[in-house]
Amino acid sequence: MEAAIILVFVIGYLAITLEHTIRIDKLIPALVMMAICWALIALGLESFPSWFDSSKHELLENFGLLAYEEKMHLMEETLLHHLGKTSEILVFLLGAMTIVEIIDYFDGFATIKDFIKTKKKTKILWIFSILAFVLSAIIDNLTATIVLISILQKIVKDRNTRIWFAGLIIIAANAGGAWSPIGDVTTTMLWIGKKVTTGHLIGYLLLPSFLCMAVPSLIASFLPAFKGDLDIEETEEKKKSRFGSLMLYLGLGAIVFVPIFKMITHLPPYVGMMLSLGVVAIFAEIYSSSKFSMTEYHSEESDAHAHHSPVHYSLSKIELPSILFFLGILMAVAALESLGILFGFANSLQESMPMLGTELHHGGVSDIVVLLLGVGSAVIDNVPLVAASLGMFHEPIDNELWHFIAYSAGTGGSMLIIGSAAGVVAMGMEKIDFFWYLKKISWLALIGFLVGAAGFMVTRTLF
Repeated sequence: MEAAIILVFVIGYLAITLEHTIRIDKLIPALVMMAICWALIALGLESFPSWFDSSKHELLENFGLLAYEEKMHLMEETLLHHLGKTSEILVFLLGAMTIVEIIDYFDGFATIKDFIKTKKKTKILWIFSILAFVLSAIIDNLTATIVLISILQKIVKDRNTRIWFAGLIIIAANAGGAWSPIGDVTTTMLWIGKKVTTGHLIGYLLLPSFLCMAVPSLIASFLPAFKGDLDIEETEEKKKSRFGSLMLYLGLGAIVFVPIFKMITHLPPYVGMMLSLGVVAIFAEIYSSSKFSMTEYHSEESDAHAHHSPVHYSLSKIELPSILFFLGILMAVAALESLGILFGFANSLQESMPMLGTELHHGGVSDIVVLLLGVGSAVIDNVPLVAASLGMFHEPIDNELWHFIAYSAGTGGSMLIIGSAAGVVAMGMEKIDFFWYLKKISWLALIGFLVGAAGFMVTRTLF
């Protein structure tokens, strides 16, 4: 039965990558793959010898000895756990996307558009790369990607040019998320799991992460796609909302408030995001009922939404297919994780490479295994791989192993577009083709990943 589940996952994964060839939207195979994987688990529950308890991050070896009712109960609990964790991300994502759409409703991004005076593609590339690197460390790589691609859509009108910028934003956002405890889901897991501390994490990973962002951006500067100036269409000047700048600062400030709220209350980020959305929505409702008509901004078709409520209008603009795709792929990976397949893969690596448990200062095979973890996070998902490593390794807090895992899992996902949350969101927002990304961006991500890893091997000798 395990073989059948892996086969379903592989076929579903292939269908997602071949979206443009088979002309089926990627969310369909993602949802079908998720449902069939869990259905096969339910039908073959008696035959599984082990089970990975995600809530405790441990593998239950005696799963085969349990009664059927206990197994069913454990499966339902695990399914609920994964749905809860996935929903946390989806609700967070919905909140962030809605805030971004509210800012756009008031034409707030025109403020940033006006701020970027240059038309040179290389300068714009560096502005967005550095913004992604810094923002993702503060508001996390997922939200930073949503915000920056939304801004990018206002500045770069040609989609073929824009997807190149989006590819580099993904690399920069994942690199920026790795050196901050709130910048990436996996780094947050290691931080909450008391494996890394903020000071050491920044000390170990700031330089490697910066190299991981800067080297691909530098190489990209010399590529034909970033040569010359942007063709900026001369459009009629629309009457700007006088609340545009205010809503931009309020919206971005509300998103930045989320990690602060999390640190104060220790509640999951989506709670803070809902509070931020509520506050932004209050101001949006107040400002839209001022003497300010949206008729000039939207087609007649959307006027009904605009006059009704800016929040309703913004919610109607959300990319729901991206949300459902995210649900499907995360829950499908959760199915593999629950059977201990990913845990077994990590264990087999440990057995085949006995140096894995040794001190990383000695280098050698152990470094290769952590790098393989980074490559694995691009193919599968970094969350279950880091969850497996939490249960596998028993090094003390702030051991260099944990920091190297944080770097590899955080930045390795950039090598494939569906290897990271930032990539999945960008894929949904810009309809980026899997194979286009593989041919044009993956090699840049790989170079950045390896240069950053080399940088880490230098920085760890300083501690």
